[in-house]
Amino acid sequence: MMLIDLDSNDCVRVVAVEGGRCMRQQLALRGVAEGCMLRIISRSCGPVVVEVNGNTLALGRGMAQKIRVTRLNGC
Repeated sequence: MMLIDLDSNDCVRVVAVEGGRCMRQQLALRGVAEGCMLRIISRSCGPVVVEVNGNTLALGRGMAQKIRVTRLNGC
């Protein structure tokens, strides 16, 4: 499933980033890479807001559509 498909307060682990090299590098610099854990804060209209490593990050919907994740039971 993709990051954009989840609900608020879901905890996920990033399985893959399906964008190009530049996008993967930009996300990695912000702490989003394969194997990291995220918590969805908000995904209503506008950007998808996630918490990663204690920091809040707003991702564009197009970028969030390219992040493949798996849901975790607890944060």
